Amino acid sequence: MVGTAHAGNAQKAAQAVTHKSAAHEAAPVAVVDASSLSGRIRPEAVELGRMFEEQGYELALVGGAVRDLLLGRHVHDYDFTTSARPEQFEPILRRWGHDGFWDMGRKFGTLGAKRRLGNGHDLSAEVTTYRSDQYDRDSRKPEVNYGTSLEGDLSRRDFTINCMAVRLPSMELVDPFDGRSDLKKRLLRTPIDARTSFSDDPLRMMRAVRFVAQLGFDIEADTAEALMDMTDRLSIVSAERVRDELSKLLLSDHASEGVEALVDSGLADMMLPEIPALKMTIDPEHPHKDVYTHTLTVLDRAIALETGPDGPVPAPDLTLRMAALLHDIGKPRTRRFEANGKVSFLHHDAVGASMAKKRLRALRYDKQFVHDVCRLIDLHLRFHGYVDERWTDSAVRRYVVDAGDLYARLNRLTRADATTRNRRKARIFDEAMDEMEARVIDLKKQEDLSRVRPEIDGAQIMRLLGIAPGPAVGLAYKHMLAFRLDRGEVGEQAAQQELLRWWKNEGQAAAQSLPRH
Repeated sequence: MVGTAHAGNAQKAAQAVTHKSAAHEAAPVAVVDASSLSGRIRPEAVELGRMFEEQGYELALVGGAVRDLLLGRHVHDYDFTTSARPEQFEPILRRWGHDGFWDMGRKFGTLGAKRRLGNGHDLSAEVTTYRSDQYDRDSRKPEVNYGTSLEGDLSRRDFTINCMAVRLPSMELVDPFDGRSDLKKRLLRTPIDARTSFSDDPLRMMRAVRFVAQLGFDIEADTAEALMDMTDRLSIVSAERVRDELSKLLLSDHASEGVEALVDSGLADMMLPEIPALKMTIDPEHPHKDVYTHTLTVLDRAIALETGPDGPVPAPDLTLRMAALLHDIGKPRTRRFEANGKVSFLHHDAVGASMAKKRLRALRYDKQFVHDVCRLIDLHLRFHGYVDERWTDSAVRRYVVDAGDLYARLNRLTRADATTRNRRKARIFDEAMDEMEARVIDLKKQEDLSRVRPEIDGAQIMRLLGIAPGPAVGLAYKHMLAFRLDRGEVGEQAAQQELLRWWKNEGQAAAQSLPRH
């Protein structure tokens, strides 16, 4: 069992928030020996340390860079801390970073610079004066006070695995909270009392579950208990900050484990309540699992279907992963118990898309991302009709046009959602999807489906029907697009005849029933 819990509650908390696999138990993380760090830290970083030392100041590499170096990972950006004040080290940093300089964080004691490397890449460095922050209970933004020691600066950080430093240029590893040991154990633990740490900056709770997803680590028992007890503190964190942590979680290697930690800790109740709500809903299509478990499976399967950098859905793809996570959130709201004893979720796709739109907007995601995720959710059941009865070419064209740029993602979401244990049903589904995708390839050879348009435009519609701009033009255009998809190219004259026929027999009456503003 992970952690050093001293009470039953802490033990239960750790079990709830962590999801330890047998592989974790058997294989501790391989951590680089501290003596070999000198060969892993960029010589340009060591040079910066020497420049600080020559002026009588301390400089140390800190945070995630040290953690990743010990894990044998490549580090792109370096964060440093120093005994010098910004006005003292600015000239040093400007001399070192002759390819770029920025000072947006000056009021927090942070300056940054860029050094161009010989291989065509850049090395970015941000340097911050030792800090000793004080927090107001109603804000996660601290009152910044300069500190006096490296050890004091490290104590204000989130987890022990991020509380290590390497003094430069001496290469001395500083590890006052035994972070290297926690790194080996795959353990997330706060350097100070967890309740104090999470109260000071509640976003650290989101970072904890994000590290579960990114590193495959577990949360130490006492830290987990504090997290579960303090989830309401997340209410003081801005939606944008929560959004960024959720995105990083979903883009991680162990995304479903991160979602489980998010739900089991209670954090999801605060910022994504639609996901824990799925635990209450049994899915009749998957009677061996509830919708929540099914959703985690779909997320894993969708991730596995992402492609390489040259494929249609390069990994990691936040749009596909978010759609997989939210695709069934409409089921609790649409659940109905039928007379025959079965349960139905009629229109859960449309309802779910509407719910996702509201939630993603609340989390401040941009409009295009919200549109794309919701469109995938709204369309994720469309293909099932093909399995029951093969579509005509016009129906296939309509599917591709409706999916638009999301076609490749939609097919992957649809495949991921087919989690039946019935091998025969699974085979039939896969064969149908393979067949449909092959037909799309053939149809695209005949015409560019992404550019399918009616053979007459809006201006021609208004001229032929004698109507002014307004909803009726859109109604007519929609009909002509459907006609184009059903019949293919028929020529402009035939398209005009169809427009006039439709308007006389159906369109005019339909237009009159449209709401007027």
